[in-house]
Amino acid sequence: MGEEADLVSEKDLKGRRVAVLMTDGVEQVEYTGPRSFLEQKGVQVTLVSPKQAGEEVQGMNHDQQGDKFRVELSLSQADAADFDALLLPGGEENPKRLRQIPEAIAFIKAFDDADKTIAAICHGPWPLIDAGIAESRHLTSYAAIKDDLVNAGAEWTDDEVVVDGKLITSRKPADIPAFNDALMKELMVMQQAGSDPGPTS
Repeated sequence: MGEEADLVSEKDLKGRRVAVLMTDGVEQVEYTGPRSFLEQKGVQVTLVSPKQAGEEVQGMNHDQQGDKFRVELSLSQADAADFDALLLPGGEENPKRLRQIPEAIAFIKAFDDADKTIAAICHGPWPLIDAGIAESRHLTSYAAIKDDLVNAGAEWTDDEVVVDGKLITSRKPADIPAFNDALMKELMVMQQAGSDPGPTS
């Protein structure tokens, strides 16, 4: 029985596509942790950035520079219709910069408009304010941006993961296992519903 459940979780997510929107200053583990987890489940993950494809995004380990990650798709070329879900890692500088880029906010809003899953961790929920998504939603985040989210009309609670419809949020790197699990469950529900974005003929 357990082996059968493992087969379901390992194989049923093949064909799912997740965009990760990020730029310089991203908290490295909040990108690499979920990406590795999703790819092990067969999910195709794409690093989308305001930078051009082939350029690099500077990761951070708290306040120390970490690795650099190659951009796979420029934001100017990205279409939310090509993905099933959006991942927004944190790191203070990364979402702060995304909030100042109208194309980034429009990309995030397109997922919400299409009722697609958005998973944001740590400072990652910050741009949800600018996209008009935080209002009247239950979520969590890094404590430092709690007031901003509450002032935008969100209900904020101090939980390792909060799921409100298609919106998944967590507080910090220690929450990544719960965050990953919630995202996987949402993608599995989507898979079982047969909502494959591919051709039907």
